[in-house]
Amino acid sequence: MFEILLANKLVRIITIILVAFLVNKSIQYLIKRTLSKELKLYKSKRKRAETLIVVFGGTTNFLVSIIAILLILSELGINITALLAGIGVLSLAIGMASREIIADFIAGVFIIIEEQYNIGDWVKIGAVEGIVKEITLRKTIIEDDNKIMHSIPNGQIKVVAKKS
Repeated sequence: MFEILLANKLVRIITIILVAFLVNKSIQYLIKRTLSKELKLYKSKRKRAETLIVVFGGTTNFLVSIIAILLILSELGINITALLAGIGVLSLAIGMASREIIADFIAGVFIIIEEQYNIGDWVKIGAVEGIVKEITLRKTIIEDDNKIMHSIPNGQIKVVAKKS
């Protein structure tokens, strides 16, 4: 009897992982497909679409992973209601203590919405000058002429000179 219950839980956990994987891949495909249509219509918006694909893809991956982990914990018999309440309180405390991280996220949202720069643009941010290799909601990564990668928190970006 115990073996049957254990096998059922294992099958449900594997199903959760498989469904999460398929949902994540489907959403990633829809994001790329939707933004690729924009690429075909507006070739000048190529960098913006590539940037949005990376940002939306990463956010989607994170959210689907969190939901899958919570469902697996629930299958293992862990009370996720109490866990979610505890995470909420902990998040509030961490949020109040980490204003810089929140500022990074807010600045990242505005960088992307206002299209201040995109992946592949040549920019100068502070003393760092080079090609934007990655933009997330929290940081911008720039590769300079010497192939050195610089990670700049978005909340610290005050002035941007875009050369491309």
